[in-house]
Order: sequence, then structure tokens, then C-alpha cells
Amino acid sequence: MPRLGQTIPALPVRSVAAAARFYRERLGFDVVHEDGGFAIVVRDDAEIHLWAASDEGWRARADVATAPVRSGAESFIAGTASCRIAVEGVDALYAELRAADVLHAPSTVVEDTDYGTREFPALDDDGNLISFYTRVRPRASQARSTDRDDLRR
Repeated sequence: MPRLGQTIPALPVRSVAAAARFYRERLGFDVVHEDGGFAIVVRDDAEIHLWAASDEGWRARADVATAPVRSGAESFIAGTASCRIAVEGVDALYAELRAADVLHAPSTVVEDTDYGTREFPALDDDGNLISFYTRVRPRASQARSTDRDDLRR
């Protein structure tokens, strides 16, 4: 049966250079690739791709109210994405990112969720939401799989 592996989010940003710098300086990522319109940042096993949503051409169009905007890289797209990153040591990372002042809001805390995670949200410089989490109990599908394995024994 096919099995899916790692996913790599691609987040829209206004300036790839500024976003790469933010991820390096404030979130602790290494910038492993950067060109004018694209960057790859990594920290441990986490990898995020950053792409330029910097097309301002839509602002000058006379027909913007009646015709769709469709380059796919318009500046208003930056900051509209989100991703989740699994973390070992979520509380320690929370303390690190709190000190870096990148939490979603000043009142943000690490919380246990009803769906089995312990997590907290942060924002990148463009407003993309990044949730860091650790699983504190198995997913329902993992539990069912384990139950089936136990029945086979």
C-alpha cells in the first residue's frame, strides 16, 4: 500500500530576501537556497519553501473590479497561508520563540488540544501562520491500526 512521507509547505511572502532573513534570525532556520523569487529554509527535519508573492500589477489595472486577477503571485496573497510543524520539545521551542517575539499574540501559550496535540502558533513577518506541535496521544487512525495489529496476534 502506498505511504505518504514528508510534506513541504510553500508559503507566499512579499520579499523572499526579507522572509529568508526573518526565518534565519527570528525562527532559527538555515537558508539553504535563495534566489530572487524563491528560498528554502530548514531547521532540523523541517523544511519550508518561500515564494515571492510580489506582483503589484493588479493595482494598476483599470478592470480589476470586473476581471479576475490571476497571475497567482499577487502581493495580497502574501501572509494568507499556514503550516504545521511537528516538534520534539514544543515547550522549549515555545520559550525560544517567545523570546524572539514571533508568537501569534502576546497572550499565546502552549495548549493541549482535544485532538491529541500540544501546540502553539507563531507568525512569520508576512503574517503566515506556523503552528508548532507535538502529538501527546495517537491519532484515531493509528490507534485503530494498533488495535488491528493486536487482534492479529
